[in-house]
Amino acid sequence: MEWLVIIVTLVVLWMASLFKILHESLSASQVEVLNDGGVFSKRNVLLVIAHPDDESMFFTPTLNYLSSRGCNLHILCLSTGNADGMGNVRKEELYLASIMLKVPQKQVKVLDHPDLQDGFGKSWNYKLLSKIIKEEVVNCTIDLVITFDNYGVSGHCNHQDVHQGVRKLLQDTSHKEVEAWELVSTSILRKYSGSVDIWLSLLSAKFHLSGVVHCFLNEHPGRSLAAMAQHKSQWVWFRKLFVSFSSYTYINCLRKIN
Repeated sequence: MEWLVIIVTLVVLWMASLFKILHESLSASQVEVLNDGGVFSKRNVLLVIAHPDDESMFFTPTLNYLSSRGCNLHILCLSTGNADGMGNVRKEELYLASIMLKVPQKQVKVLDHPDLQDGFGKSWNYKLLSKIIKEEVVNCTIDLVITFDNYGVSGHCNHQDVHQGVRKLLQDTSHKEVEAWELVSTSILRKYSGSVDIWLSLLSAKFHLSGVVHCFLNEHPGRSLAAMAQHKSQWVWFRKLFVSFSSYTYINCLRKIN
C-alpha cells in the first residue's frame, strides 16, 4: 500500500510538472516567472561544449529560451568526439542537430585539434582552450558565453576542462565586454528526476547563496528528442532513457561565472 501511494504521488508530480512546462510554452507567463531582466535578450551568444551531442543532452532548454528571445546563437564544439573513431560522423550529426535547435549551421564550429581529443583521462590545456575560445569570441562579436560548470554535469574531464578554459579566458581578458554563465550541475537523484526537478530548481535558484541563478524551462521538450535523434551514432537505448528522464531536458539553471 505504501509503495502504491509513492508511485501515485510520483505520477501526479510528473504530470503536474509536464503541465506547467506546457502551460509556460503556450503563454507569455514564463517571462514573468523566470524574469531575467533582459540579461539574455538579443545577445550574441556562444555555447562552448566538449563533444557533439552535449548541446542536445544538456543545453536544449537554454538554447530554446535564447532562440525565442532573439539571441544570435553560435556553438563552438572543441572536439569531434572521436574516442570511438567516429569523429567525422559525429561532426555531421551536430550540424543536423543544430538545425533542430534553430542554430544556423554556418554558426556551428567543430574542432579536431590534436591536443583536444575526446576521452576520459585526456586533459585539455586551459591556455589553449582560452586562446581558441577568445578567437571565436572576437571573430563572432560574442558578448555572452555559456558552458559547463566546474563539475560538468556528468563529471567528464573534458567538460570540466572546457569550464576552466572559459574561466581562464575571463581572467586573461582585460575588458569586461564578455560575460560567461555556467550550467549548474545537480545531484544524481535530481538529474534523473525528469520534469519533477523543475520545482526544486526554481526553489533552489530563488534562495541560491552563491550569486544570481536563472532557470529556463524547456518551451519545446520535443525539440530535445528531435535534436538528440540526429546523433544517430549515439542514439542507443540508454541515451534515449537519459533524454527522457534527465532533468536537463526540462530545465536549465545558469549561474554567472565571476
